[in-house]
Amino acid sequence: MAIPLINTLLDLVKGPLNKLIPDKNKRMELEHEIQTAALQAGLAQMEINKQEAAHRSLFVAGWRPFIGWVCGLALAWHFMGYDLLNWLRLVWMPDSPPLPALNGTETLITLLMSLLGLGGLRTIEKLKGVSR
Repeated sequence: MAIPLINTLLDLVKGPLNKLIPDKNKRMELEHEIQTAALQAGLAQMEINKQEAAHRSLFVAGWRPFIGWVCGLALAWHFMGYDLLNWLRLVWMPDSPPLPALNGTETLITLLMSLLGLGGLRTIEKLKGVSR
C-alpha cells in the first residue's frame, strides 16, 4: 500500500492481531477489512474537500486561502511592519504609545512551514504529472 500513515497504523494493529487471532487466513482477512475501511474514510474526506473547494461561497471555499493570507500578513507585520513602523513612531512621535506586538510567533512559524510544505508537495505532484 502506498499510504504511509495507513501502513503505520496497520503495523500498530498487527502486533495484537497476531496474538489474538492465530489463524493466518482470518488475520489477513481482518487486516484487509481494516485497510479497506481506512481507504474508504480517506475517499470520503476527499469528496468533502472537493465539494468545499467547488462551493461559490467564500466562507466555504475560501478558508484555506484565508489561513494563508492571515499567516502571510502576520509574518509581514512581525518581521517587517512592526520594526519599521516602530522606528518611524519613535522618530516622529516619541510620546505615542507603542505598537501592538504579536505573541505566539512559534505557532505562526509552525503553521507557515506546514502550509509551505503542503504547497511544495503539490508542486512536486504537478512536476511529476500526477496532479489532476
